[in-house]
Amino acid sequence: MRNYNPEGSVLRRDQLEMLKVLVAFADICKKHDIKWWLCSGTLLGAARHKGFIPWDDDMDVSMLKEDYKKLEKVLADMKSEDYFYQCINTDIEHVNVYGKFRKKHEPVFSADSRSQYFKYQGVGVDVFYIEKSSRLASHMAKFFYQNMQHPTQYIKNRILRHLCIRLVQIVNFAILIPFCRFVAWLSNPNNEYRIAFGGGFYKSKFFLKDIFPLSKMEFEGVEFPVPGNTDAYLTNIYGDWRKLPTEEQIKKSIHYPMYVREIFGDSTASVQ
Repeated sequence: MRNYNPEGSVLRRDQLEMLKVLVAFADICKKHDIKWWLCSGTLLGAARHKGFIPWDDDMDVSMLKEDYKKLEKVLADMKSEDYFYQCINTDIEHVNVYGKFRKKHEPVFSADSRSQYFKYQGVGVDVFYIEKSSRLASHMAKFFYQNMQHPTQYIKNRILRHLCIRLVQIVNFAILIPFCRFVAWLSNPNNEYRIAFGGGFYKSKFFLKDIFPLSKMEFEGVEFPVPGNTDAYLTNIYGDWRKLPTEEQIKKSIHYPMYVREIFGDSTASVQ
């Protein structure tokens, strides 16, 4: 297998910086009794590699909605020279319904054209929350919110762009997403949980019985909380999660063009 993140590589350097961000995040959550766990590719890395998936260029954690709301209040009052909690309320350009706890300094540039407007672009940790939802309801919420927000990134005028972003949020959070929650109430007999309405991840389902009680797992030499039944949790997302992806799948999964260039020598991967 290709050595994706050898010591001294830019990717490995940034992975270790992300680890520092995660440790800082964990300390905040412990101090304020906020329950959370590793999720998605970060959990997969812990279970399969005892650390980062060698080509992974982001980190993911999750929690219940009530803990997420508590975390938002805590981080809103945070005064830090090093870290910034990016969410709808702290950075209008960050339209995702979930947040990101990130470094203020040493930016990394995504291929996402919207990221050029962010207040800060340092490495960080995506902070998701889950709530009860059916696949249908979550798919509807994605269709409404993301299709309406997507065109706003191409509006060059800052004032007009901000106005359109907020208008889309008002329509969705006041009308469309509450309607989706009603649909979820009607169409979710198995009490499935999914990532927040409007987050876009409607295929992956979660069950509280697989999450709680939480357990611990080693990640890059540090223990972090993970779902109690990690195997069931990962199987619901990835199927056979022990099987390694193809190189083409790996290449498509990398978010930042500079890592694609470093690993594959791909001159077509440009920063937008």
